[in-house]
Amino acid sequence: MTQTQAPATSEHEAPAGSPAPEPSFEELASRVDDAVRKVGELDGPARETAEELRAALEAVHRAGLLTIVRRLRSDDRTRDVLFDLVDEPEVRMLLLLHGIIRPDPVTEANRVLESVRPALQSHGGDVELSHVDDGVAYVRLLGACDGCSMSSVTLRGIVEEALVGNVVAIHRVEVLPNEPSPTLIPLGEVGIGRPGGDSTGPSAEADVESAADEERRERGWVRTKAVDELPDGEISPMRLVAGSGIRQDVIVVRFGDKLSAFVNACAHEGLPIDGALIDAGGRTLTCQWHGFSYDALTGECMSAPGMRLDQLPLRVDDGYVWIRVES
Repeated sequence: MTQTQAPATSEHEAPAGSPAPEPSFEELASRVDDAVRKVGELDGPARETAEELRAALEAVHRAGLLTIVRRLRSDDRTRDVLFDLVDEPEVRMLLLLHGIIRPDPVTEANRVLESVRPALQSHGGDVELSHVDDGVAYVRLLGACDGCSMSSVTLRGIVEEALVGNVVAIHRVEVLPNEPSPTLIPLGEVGIGRPGGDSTGPSAEADVESAADEERRERGWVRTKAVDELPDGEISPMRLVAGSGIRQDVIVVRFGDKLSAFVNACAHEGLPIDGALIDAGGRTLTCQWHGFSYDALTGECMSAPGMRLDQLPLRVDDGYVWIRVES
């Protein structure tokens, strides 16, 4: 009697009885996009039924996810597990999709401003987001809206309606005066040396407060170290006190001819980041507490999309680094 042979399987096929391979993140996202597109192509009752089914399933999923998140967050033994899970792109996308976590207000505000930028530019203007603090978005109006009261009113209305109407964390918009306040400075454009003094210490002239310096301090700017006192490829922590008495712990990062300043707080849990590991080759900062990685020049978080370090305005004048402490 001859035995029946099992059919051969190719190297790409899973053996009979074995579980099918898990689809990739990209494949899952593509399936969702395709399904949403097909629902949009339906007409009448069929589309209404499909939309109701989707809404019902999303409500069930959101309720279940909320229960999981609350349980993990309430127990000290599982809280770190929850933070690790949020770093996974599939989990983060799911929580964002159901509104359980939200992008930080700055990321949301910049996204909204991008959507209204064509309208602003059609009026000959533009907008720049400075920062978001306690529900207030601080912006600068550029172009035609700078110095023209009618244009300013029109464009401010567009910006305010967009931000307040679309970013839950923002309830008011304040327009700041325009001034040079870059947060990333190529040192070659300003020069490191100071006339009348050496390159390692301040000159006699540099110690004399000018009227411009005094005015700058009144606007929240603080003069810190000379550029050549900041080690290349390292973090320089500082505690700044503005003229108004506001105190701020900051870090300054220097890579060759570029400087950036950030609030000394990780975007994850707000712990100090001045002890972060720094990779000069990749220009990254890795928080020593939970391993969140950031672009050392822009502050963009590479571990969790939508998070970023709080970057501060920085400028170089007469060889000194000035940082503006935000109120």
